[in-house]
Amino acid sequence: MPVGIELDITDGQSTLPVELVLAAGGSVYILTLEIGSVTIQSKQYVTFQIGQEKYGVIVSRTREILDLVPITKIPQVAREMLGVINLRGQSVPVVDMQLRLGLSGSSNNDTRCIIVVEVTVGEELLTVGLLVDGVREVLELSDDLIEPPPRLMKHMDSRFISGMGKVDQEFVILLDIDSIFRDAELESMQCTTESPDAQPDMLLEA
Repeated sequence: MPVGIELDITDGQSTLPVELVLAAGGSVYILTLEIGSVTIQSKQYVTFQIGQEKYGVIVSRTREILDLVPITKIPQVAREMLGVINLRGQSVPVVDMQLRLGLSGSSNNDTRCIIVVEVTVGEELLTVGLLVDGVREVLELSDDLIEPPPRLMKHMDSRFISGMGKVDQEFVILLDIDSIFRDAELESMQCTTESPDAQPDMLLEA
């Protein structure tokens, strides 16, 4: 017995009732079932370039995007910790995301910028600047367009990834920024600008 199911999808929701079309013995029967509604959730992501790949961080954690500004270098910190910037009186650590993610290749110096985000370290919410090769766009992705992160990543720790967003024929790597900075030296760097050992502001070479 052939069965047809008709769904009307509007604004991210499946609008019910659902009509079941049944054909039997030369007759057609239409049954209407009241089975509730299904909502498809979606989130917005700021996408950016690192090397040849496209990455994204959730908009709700993003504060602002800055052109490359002077960075005060801090001694005796990890290589990916470039230093701190003065953001309206607040010292904000800046991290080279290419180094932090363990990626190889050259950066696009002409379009580099800093994405200011908020990350959770322990029980504290900290502000961090992410140095990237360039910002692309803001994407809205529904849950059905996001796949789980792959278990094995050749060039990157899979724990840093919250999912893989499908956009046309490409994937956007969605980052879990809390996992990325879980063991980073961010907390100590935010206080270092008051130290006499901090060097004067110097612009990161373009």
